[in-house]
Amino acid sequence: MFSKTADPTSTPARPAGLGGNTRSVLGADLKIVGEVTSTGQVEVLGEVEGTIQAQALIVGSEGKVSGDIAADVVEIKGKLDGKVHSENFTLRAAAQVTADVNYSTLVIESGAQIEGRFRLNHP
Repeated sequence: MFSKTADPTSTPARPAGLGGNTRSVLGADLKIVGEVTSTGQVEVLGEVEGTIQAQALIVGSEGKVSGDIAADVVEIKGKLDGKVHSENFTLRAAAQVTADVNYSTLVIESGAQIEGRFRLNHP
């Protein structure tokens, strides 16, 4: 008889472990030169030259990041060139990475291309 419908203005639930309450998508047609700072998740589909500081960072398959990254969760599907400080670092099969990486948890899928130094964070 009575039913409750979802509020169309509410944001959908987010998967656990992907950052704070916000999600920022930097589109494929966007190039940023400078600093990107977020308390939530940043998804790069375009290009960033500079520094990125966020709770979580995803570099999409067409995305490219050149610079320093500081994020708890980092997932690379595209290109990365720089330095990374991360708790959880994941390289997907299509990733092309040239970087120095500090991590606590590391996942590298078969097919990922990597060059650089990987150092385990010590407690």
